[in-house]
Amino acid sequence: MPSTPLPTAFLSIAELILPWLTPQELASISCTSQTLSHLSKRITTVRSSDASRSLENFPIPFINSVDSHPYSFFLYTSTYLLPSPNFLRQFWAWSPSLSTNPNCNSQFDFDSVDCVGCDCSEICNESDCSCFALRGGDVISECGARCACQSSCPNRVTQKGISVQLKIVRVLNKGWGLFAAQFIPSGSFVCQYAGELLTTKEARRRQQIYDELARGGRFSSALLVVREYLPSRKACFRIDIDATRIGNVARFINHSCDGGNLSTVLIRSSGALLPRVCFISSRDIEAGEELSFSYGDVRLRTDGLQCFCGSSSCFGILPSEDT
Repeated sequence: MPSTPLPTAFLSIAELILPWLTPQELASISCTSQTLSHLSKRITTVRSSDASRSLENFPIPFINSVDSHPYSFFLYTSTYLLPSPNFLRQFWAWSPSLSTNPNCNSQFDFDSVDCVGCDCSEICNESDCSCFALRGGDVISECGARCACQSSCPNRVTQKGISVQLKIVRVLNKGWGLFAAQFIPSGSFVCQYAGELLTTKEARRRQQIYDELARGGRFSSALLVVREYLPSRKACFRIDIDATRIGNVARFINHSCDGGNLSTVLIRSSGALLPRVCFISSRDIEAGEELSFSYGDVRLRTDGLQCFCGSSSCFGILPSEDT
């Protein structure tokens, strides 16, 4: 590597450009000089310290004592977004020259602008709020964008981002997993399942691609299909969320054949076009415990991926069904 120091102006530009690069691009550029190698290592350290790119209330670090992977690379969103060919890169590594987070514009709002919410004042009362009255069945209702209450309202729990401390840990055989970094009481909101919101046609197209990649080994998709059935059970509303390329930390939650310690709940903000898929702790969760839920009960493929959940009721293979 050349030992000649690089100009200050070049270093300033590098600090703004390098955080947009993929791990492969960072590795390539780090070979060109000692200074760029140092900057690349610093970016890797920052990325390992917070998977959420400062978009969540707490940093969510990667911890790996199994192999040499410092972090998992993906684009981060804290809610749903529509597939966009323009969302190909994302700033990941904080620069002291920036006063605002350039990722803040990556968020999308699916609340209906024409909806009418509750007319409560600042904080909703459960006995009086019309949004509370909508609770019941398989979908829980929260106050929404057009409600008169403030953001501190207790009926907006899942809209305030992740409010418990989490960590992403490399696990032997499983790969990455999401773990509690604090005690989480039963009934607590943990996180939303965020990612690209797909049509059924696109979800099926991608699943075929993912299945082919999985046959080659060492590939795991994060495509979640949720079905909301009508009371008659004769029809259902599908929600297809793909967090494989763009998602949040929920993409690291592993399956458990015994149902795990998380429950999947549909939560709709008052007037919102679509419900959000959220995870609620189904029991008390101790600090250091892995978070898990059931991917389903159907196993159509006898040659499916091996399950390493370790529960006493483990089936040996992961759930699989037609998308």
